[in-house]
Amino acid sequence: IRGAVIATGGLPRELERIDERRVHASAGLACMLLAKRCVRWQLGPAAFFAGIPGTVGGALAMNAGAFGGETWANVESVRTVDRSGELHHRPRAEFEIDYRSVRGPASEWFLGATFRFEYDASSSMDAIKELLARRNAAQPLGTPSCGSVFRNPPGDFAGRLIEQAGQKGRRRGGAMVSDKHANFI
Repeated sequence: IRGAVIATGGLPRELERIDERRVHASAGLACMLLAKRCVRWQLGPAAFFAGIPGTVGGALAMNAGAFGGETWANVESVRTVDRSGELHHRPRAEFEIDYRSVRGPASEWFLGATFRFEYDASSSMDAIKELLARRNAAQPLGTPSCGSVFRNPPGDFAGRLIEQAGQKGRRRGGAMVSDKHANFI
């Protein structure tokens, strides 16, 4: 890879409840931990974060989603850092959000976000367990991959199209299109 790679795994893993409906999560926090804590606090919709195998920073960068939920649907504001090390606090309105796409100020990286959720009395750890069971049944989680490779086209699913093209289970060298879910390589 030419250029810099920013890995948020070494960043602080912080989650703070600001008030009844808002939480601040650092970029290094695992999405699973955000989901679990928000469910315990009966804040939602947040359980879908358990289906995102990464950190809040990565989820912010690509508007990651799972099971009908998307990261930026609940973002109120973000903290970023620019090339010179200057910190910025930016409201959601300064970003263009789309399906698996986020465009904002150039040359800035996410350090964390403030999320606004609603009170959700039906929120429970059972919801997370159900989502994870669905994910385990449909995705090849026991083998190394980078997750879903291709974005879903409008009104369809990339995995279905790859399978329809006869590529499910196809190998080339050490790489293989998963025989469980064709959008995983």
